[in-house]
Amino acid sequence: MTHATMASSLGRENFFWHKLHSLTGIVPMGVYMVQHLTLNSFSWAGPDAFNGIIGFFEGMPRHLSYGLKYGLIWLPLLFHMIYGLFIAARGQQNYTQKAYKYRENMYYTMQRLTGVIAMFFLLIHMGTTSVAAQFLGVEQTITYENWDRILTAPIVGVPYLGLVFYCLGIMACTWHLAYGIWNFCIRWGITISEKSQMGMAKFSLGAFVALTLLGWFALVGFLVPSHPLKGHKLEEHKASVSAPMPTEIAAL
Repeated sequence: MTHATMASSLGRENFFWHKLHSLTGIVPMGVYMVQHLTLNSFSWAGPDAFNGIIGFFEGMPRHLSYGLKYGLIWLPLLFHMIYGLFIAARGQQNYTQKAYKYRENMYYTMQRLTGVIAMFFLLIHMGTTSVAAQFLGVEQTITYENWDRILTAPIVGVPYLGLVFYCLGIMACTWHLAYGIWNFCIRWGITISEKSQMGMAKFSLGAFVALTLLGWFALVGFLVPSHPLKGHKLEEHKASVSAPMPTEIAAL
């Protein structure tokens, strides 16, 4: 194989994997993120409503649950993370010098920075919720009754550090998705003109703000006394739960 052929082959390979990486960031990962944040906002309806969502996924046949969880979510997520690290490692900083202070350069830099932050956030989040549920049980990890503790319990002596962690993690994920849409539309030839790219940039900003607020809104739902099961009544509700839930992962 000649050098020219090898270069052509490498170019096609990079083109394919970059396109696939861009696609998985939107489908299924972006779609799942919107769905996940929306369902989490059921926290405002109280323990019964939120745990009902978990019970719905728990009640799915195992083959369907595993297919969705591992095949449709975890596998694309792992690919997006690993190849994203490869892209970030090969990328060059292009927003530090005055000559490169352009909107696109800022998007390029922030997309990679938020991608790395989001990766570590998701690994910790998944490890302490979905993975932990495999060993400790759903009722000990991801039901409504646990989230007030997760968000407010002192970490290294600092209360509400969990809430700060989740607020920042959600913001990194929503920025990465919102401006991933902008990049996806350029990469896939959907927005070609400067006008269409400007319009998509405005849409991405709106999506970032909306999704961030949705995620934060869901977190606050675990903390405010917005329903009758808060406070001592929530403790009574915890004590009344006698039958353990299945130990399958509820949050895919």
